[in-house]
Amino acid sequence: METHAKVVIIGGGVVGCSILFHLAKFGWKDTVLLERNELTSGSSWHAAGQIHTISSDPNISRLQGYTINLYKEIEEVSGHSVGMHNTGGFYLASNNDWYDYLKRERSKARYMGLDQEFISLEEVARLHPLIDPKRYIAALWDPLDGDIDPSGVTYAYAKAAKVHGASYHTHTAVIETNQRPDGSWDVVTEKGTINAEHIVNAGGLWAREVGLLSGLHLPVQPMEHHYLITEAIPEIEAREERLPAGIDYEGNMYFRQEGKGMLLGTYEPIATPWSVNGTPQNFGHELLEPQLDHIAERLELGFERIPALERAGIKDIINGPFTFGPDGNPMIGPVPGMRNYWTAVGVMAGFCQAGGVGLCLAEWMIDGEPSIDVWAMDIARFGDYASPDYGTIKSTENYERRFMLTFPNETLPAGRRQKTTSLYDRLSAKGAVWGDAFGLESALWFA
Repeated sequence: METHAKVVIIGGGVVGCSILFHLAKFGWKDTVLLERNELTSGSSWHAAGQIHTISSDPNISRLQGYTINLYKEIEEVSGHSVGMHNTGGFYLASNNDWYDYLKRERSKARYMGLDQEFISLEEVARLHPLIDPKRYIAALWDPLDGDIDPSGVTYAYAKAAKVHGASYHTHTAVIETNQRPDGSWDVVTEKGTINAEHIVNAGGLWAREVGLLSGLHLPVQPMEHHYLITEAIPEIEAREERLPAGIDYEGNMYFRQEGKGMLLGTYEPIATPWSVNGTPQNFGHELLEPQLDHIAERLELGFERIPALERAGIKDIINGPFTFGPDGNPMIGPVPGMRNYWTAVGVMAGFCQAGGVGLCLAEWMIDGEPSIDVWAMDIARFGDYASPDYGTIKSTENYERRFMLTFPNETLPAGRRQKTTSLYDRLSAKGAVWGDAFGLESALWFA
């Protein structure tokens, strides 16, 4: 194993492998990735694999579009299939609030160069005959959407990185990260020590543990997440074309074709944080026990909107953990106050975002700044108020609100009153309505 590297990346999920690929592609070939188990261990291997561009932040939408378009390149460079199906997909609105949201998202997407258009409900029924179009009032179509093979993508990134000159080691657990006076890092493993100019924490489910090796407390939290796969559905077996993917916002579900059946996922209305006190070191390619009572209401709604699902047998129910950040966005970039320490954690939509995360972090490390505005993902947007407990509370709130609208001037209650000024009680007595910015409570108006 190497004894020196320009960069050591800790974590061999899709995010870490994307960073490895981009750094090597842009010229930093002396880059090494260390994975404690096998590539994809933790969250990447059991991901649903649905890909889409839409995001509430336009720059993240742009990076998701970049990620999807990148898959053809890494497939060609690596010679490894990513299992991509560019079926296109639609976002479904069943009330006027969600219709307004989609109109806003379409405007932002077109500004970012993404090709989204509204289609008629008749066209929805033609493209996806299993959907009951009477449940909806509008549909936004994106031709980039579809699905990929999670393991295929991760290994394609890793193999493409090797083609460009980088390397990776599996079954190589990092046990210490110690900084030298010159700012470089000694990354200690069971197989030896690598001195690196930079280290990148891409630890996924173990991001907290990797951070603690350097005294860094990261406010990220693994959450349990369910999706189901049905048995073969006759209407799909009779088709030659693959069905488009879709997201039903009010129904709180995403869906796509899987084999000759369907995959249906939901964000549970009562979220379950997993392993709050630390991810077990022996966890790798395991799943969690399904909690059907947590998703029963959402499944019933899904069966109403896609009636064929109710007639289909359930082949498998997946419950696996993946990591959320306090606001649902990734936390990437240089850690304030820590020289040459970088993070790429809390990337819950890894197969939509990992390519863009790898691009931005590589540009940031090599050129000094990324080519687009990444404030919505910059780890510096959180201060010392964002403790691990804060991360758990806010991640839980964000998970439960994944497919819920947040309206202008709406303030969310979780994790509040981190910091107040001496005027807090006096202004409260006068009827102040509070918001928070960077952990500080501030009066918005008086009621």
